[in-house]
Amino acid sequence: MGTPEFAVASLDALINSGAEIVAVVTAPDKPSGRGQKVNESAVKKYAALHGLRTLQPVKLKDPLFLDDLRTLKADLQVVVAFRMLPEVVWNMPPKGTINLHASLLPDYRGAAPINWAIINGEEKSGVSTFFLQQEIDTGNILFQDTVAISEDETAGELHDKLMVAGASLLVKTVKAIDEGNYEEVSQEEIINREGALSRQAKHAPKIFKEDCVINWDQPAKQVFNMIRGLSPYPAAYTLFKDKTLKIFKATAEPGIPGLAPGEYLSDSRTFLKFACKDGFIAVTDIQIEGKKRMGIDEFLRGFRL
Repeated sequence: MGTPEFAVASLDALINSGAEIVAVVTAPDKPSGRGQKVNESAVKKYAALHGLRTLQPVKLKDPLFLDDLRTLKADLQVVVAFRMLPEVVWNMPPKGTINLHASLLPDYRGAAPINWAIINGEEKSGVSTFFLQQEIDTGNILFQDTVAISEDETAGELHDKLMVAGASLLVKTVKAIDEGNYEEVSQEEIINREGALSRQAKHAPKIFKEDCVINWDQPAKQVFNMIRGLSPYPAAYTLFKDKTLKIFKATAEPGIPGLAPGEYLSDSRTFLKFACKDGFIAVTDIQIEGKKRMGIDEFLRGFRL
């Protein structure tokens, strides 16, 4: 069960490992773009290429969908970047339902774990597999794998690393369940384990447009982390010359700006930087409202400051 590209890597890895995929469950087709062209999910496109039966329920409690699911007689259900499942679905297979999550649980439960790990300046992230239960992302952990985050890594780059690491971990998990060779560890046990976590687990709620507005009153490092944590999507932005300016890449320059937060400096040819609380953010990869994404040199050649 999955929808975006992140889930395709896991599906592909399971097939290549010899697992028998009896069906794929993904999001319904929906129109998108200017021409309202019908768009199929990445998982559906992959399933079609490999001759896999595909189910696309609008409602997961639909009796017809539940009947179809029962007739498949799957031993195990695997969820990667899908929707929250009702108990009647996740409790159906005899071996249960497992989920692959892009964080080191119990930290970063929620819809946007990759983004929030970078926004918060973490130096590592990872992937976790666990059995689904009632509360979202709270099930017993099966396996985890840690991935380092570099200083200038974006959410898009971390996404691709975790996609690969997650696919490998999922294959390991499915094989372990098939052989009955695994141990479950409750997330509460991890939280309460002596010396492990002496604070509340960090959360990763869904990100909305208002969460993407840059606050230039913050320290440069914090703004820098926000920019890379929201790049390439949904992208941090600011108002510049009465237009929305999305910033995909930038560098932080510590120091005393000598300007009010949000004011800018530029030579109109090679650099554009905005003042923060304790320095500047020099933008290098941007998109002004109504234009394509471009490097700062190209932008300054065509935009009169």
